[in-house]
Amino acid sequence: MEVLLAGKIGNSLAEVESKALPIVVPNTPIKKTRFDVPHNRIIKRTVDILLGGTIALLLLPWLVPLVALFIKIDSKGPVFFLQKRTGLNRKNFYCIKFRSMVVNDEAHRLQVQVDDKRITRVGYYLRKYFIDETPQLINVLMGEMSLVGPRPHMLRHNVIYSRIIRDYHDRHRVKPGLTGLAQMRGYHGIIQNKQDLVNLVTSDLEYIEKWSLFRDLYIFFRTIFHILLRH
Repeated sequence: MEVLLAGKIGNSLAEVESKALPIVVPNTPIKKTRFDVPHNRIIKRTVDILLGGTIALLLLPWLVPLVALFIKIDSKGPVFFLQKRTGLNRKNFYCIKFRSMVVNDEAHRLQVQVDDKRITRVGYYLRKYFIDETPQLINVLMGEMSLVGPRPHMLRHNVIYSRIIRDYHDRHRVKPGLTGLAQMRGYHGIIQNKQDLVNLVTSDLEYIEKWSLFRDLYIFFRTIFHILLRH
């Protein structure tokens, strides 16, 4: 569930960035979180390994070669698309996805747009059913991501967003996730104005402040059910 930035960063965001002081969202800066308690980090990591590992073992051994075959038949280029994203404590990592676009020079600068001509025929379906995101289970098992958390953004977008939202980087006090509270609430898609960004960041920070194991499981399985029922 990718957060997309309009190609020209919608006029509203551009104006906010250049003419206004950073927006202050509720309950910031975050002074203390439940992740500051060691046993909560252990619990979350244990769930990531057990649940994420189980799903990876059941899914990836047959899905990867099957999707790889279709990608190779459909277009030239690698099976996987690796892109630097910002993770825990603002450390960068390579986010793994199935390649859904033709190889192009703007892939690391411009995210997918509505009716983007760069999307391949196979890539259309990979993105429609969020199959392109499944290799990120590897990121979870490597400890770079979690099953649930704020979605990781492109490096360029983090620079832009941090100029618009004060204490924006508080969302990097936890590992990024495959899905998150913001995505469950429907705050995903093209960010066209400041309110879209405020809704996204507010939900991310609320998740960090009010984290619980039950909430993680609820968000994760509700996301799966939403994808299955929607399609």
